Amino acid sequence: MSDLGRLVAERYRLVERVGRGGMGTVWRAEDELLGRPVAVKKLLVPPHLNDDEIETLYERTRREARSAARITHPHVIVVHDVVDDEGLPCIVMEYIPSVTLGDLVKSKGALPPGEAARIGAGMAAALRAAHDAGVLHRDIKPANVLLGNDGRIVLTDFGIAVQSGTPSLTRTGELVGSIQYLAPERLRSGIAEPGPACDLWSLGATLYQAVEGRPPFSRDTAIETAYAIVTEEYPPPRNAGDLAPVIAGLLVKEPGERMDAREAERLLGGHTTGPGILLDDQPTRPQRAEVPAVPARKGKRGRRTALWSAAALAVAASVTGGVLLWPWGGANATSATPPKSKTSGHPSAPRPYSPPPVPSGYHLEKPGEGFSLPVPDGWKQKHPPGGDIAYVDPSEKVGLRINIVPFAGAKDPVQHWRETEEDQTRRDNPGYERVRMDPTTFRGRPAGYWEFTFNGSAREYRAVEVAFSSADGTQYVVYLSAPNEQWSRYRPIFDTALQGVRLRA
Repeated sequence: MSDLGRLVAERYRLVERVGRGGMGTVWRAEDELLGRPVAVKKLLVPPHLNDDEIETLYERTRREARSAARITHPHVIVVHDVVDDEGLPCIVMEYIPSVTLGDLVKSKGALPPGEAARIGAGMAAALRAAHDAGVLHRDIKPANVLLGNDGRIVLTDFGIAVQSGTPSLTRTGELVGSIQYLAPERLRSGIAEPGPACDLWSLGATLYQAVEGRPPFSRDTAIETAYAIVTEEYPPPRNAGDLAPVIAGLLVKEPGERMDAREAERLLGGHTTGPGILLDDQPTRPQRAEVPAVPARKGKRGRRTALWSAAALAVAASVTGGVLLWPWGGANATSATPPKSKTSGHPSAPRPYSPPPVPSGYHLEKPGEGFSLPVPDGWKQKHPPGGDIAYVDPSEKVGLRINIVPFAGAKDPVQHWRETEEDQTRRDNPGYERVRMDPTTFRGRPAGYWEFTFNGSAREYRAVEVAFSSADGTQYVVYLSAPNEQWSRYRPIFDTALQGVRLRA
C-alpha cells in the first residue's frame, strides 16, 4: 500500500486500491487537473520475466488501451489516457463504483433470470460494438463485467484483446484467457487468434454461471475442464427459465452454428428487468439560471448548435443549464456517404429488432409520428423552439431531448460534428471538452455517437447523443444532459431510452 497518496504522471493522485488481477492493480484516483475520479490500472511485472516477456506485457497494456478506445459504446469501459509511471505504462479509465459479476455471484449466489438477462444484453451489445470495430475481447468472464451501483453494465479488461490487422503477441500453440470460458474450437486446435464466435461462447458460459452459480464445465483440474468443454455436454441449467434457449444457442460447440452477438442482444433484451432508476432525492424547486437564455434561432437550419435548458423551455429567465449540439446542418449540410461496416466491404442489411418491454418506472412517450421511446415516470414534456421535444426531470437539471427531421436523407453526423467542433462548438460552449466522437451503428444502420462535457454557470455538465437515420431517410437524435457529478446516476436513463426506441417499420 506504499503507493497510497502518490501522484502518477503529475496528475492522478492514488486514493484507494480497488482491484488486483494477473496483469495489474487498479486504483481509484483523483484527476487533479479536471477534479474528477478516475481508475488507474498499473502494470504488474513479475520479477522472473525476461526482457522479451516484459516487452510483451508492455505491448499488451498499450493494446488494452487502444482496443477499448476503438469501441464507442456505453457498455464498454472509457479509456481517458495512457501514461508512464516510473517506466511502466498505466491506463487511466473512467471510474465506475461497482462490483464485478463474479464477486456478486460469489457473495449472493445465482441471479434471477431477468437480472441475468439484463446483464447479458449489455454484454452482448458491448461485444457487437467490439466486433464491429474489429476487436476481439478473448477474456469474457464474470470477473470482467462491472455492475455499476447505478445499474450500468460495463465490459472491461481488454488486456488480451486482439485487433484485426495487428500481429499476434502469443506464441504458436499458446492459449490466453480463462480456461472455464474458452471456446471448444480454441482447445481443439490451440489457435492463438480466435474469431468473434469465441467471445460468444464465453458469454454463454458467463450467463450460465450467473443463473446457476457455477461455470457449465467446472472440473477439478484445467485438463479435465478442457476435455469436458470439447467433448461433453453441460448439465441443463435448472434456474435459467426463458434464458435456457439463449444459453444453448451460445454454447453450441461448432462456431459456425453458434448464436451471434446481435441475435443474443435481441433475445436477451426481451427478458430483462428494469434498471429501477430512482429520482426521489432531487429537489423539486426550479433552479436559478445557470447558462444564458436561449438565443433567437436563425432563419435557416444551417446553424443547429443551441443553448437550452429545461426551465428555459417554459420561461427564458429561469434556465437551468444544458447544451444541445445537433449533428446535421439541414438545408446547408453536405451529403456524405454512410460509414461502411467494419466487418465487410458494404453496409449489412439491418436485422429485425424487437425492443425490450418498457421497464418498471418508465412509460412510453411518442415525440413524433412513428417514433416512441421509454421516459422515466414523473418527467414532464417541454416544447423548446425549433419543433424539438424534451422531457425534463423534477429538478429541471436533467433533460432528455429528441430531434426528428423527416425525409432528410442519409448524412454522416460525425463528419459534421468534426467539421464544426473547433470553429463553432468550442467557441459557443464555454468549457466544452470532447469525451468521445465516433461512428457507430444503431440496429445495423450507420450512426454517430458524441459524448462531451461543458460548463454551466454553477456546475459542470455532461451530455451524450446518438444520431441515426431510418430506412426512409428520416434523421433522429436522442440526447441527454445532466450534472457531471451525477452522471453515473442518469446515464442509464439514456441507455434505456435508446434501447427502447420503437420505429415504425
